[in-house]
Amino acid sequence: MSLMASLARAREWDRLPELEARCAALVDRLKAVGAVSLDAAQLEHVRGLIARIHADQDEVCGLVKPQLERLVAKMAQLQNRSDLGKAYGLPH
Repeated sequence: MSLMASLARAREWDRLPELEARCAALVDRLKAVGAVSLDAAQLEHVRGLIARIHADQDEVCGLVKPQLERLVAKMAQLQNRSDLGKAYGLPH
């Protein structure tokens, strides 16, 4: 289980951007390693690592997306309230 997935399950969103950047750098390094001469077992290991990372990223995305959708909906609600307040002279 990845740290990113664990944090997303626990709704600890603050650390995810930093970890995502580190994860992307790791994937880039693994892909570069895969481009050099590796024996079949090493290459399969690198592919397995990349597959696990992608699976964890999919899980994190599935956990983060609903949170983002709720945030966007709340922001739209607040914007509508502000617009109505401006239109009718109400405090916002």
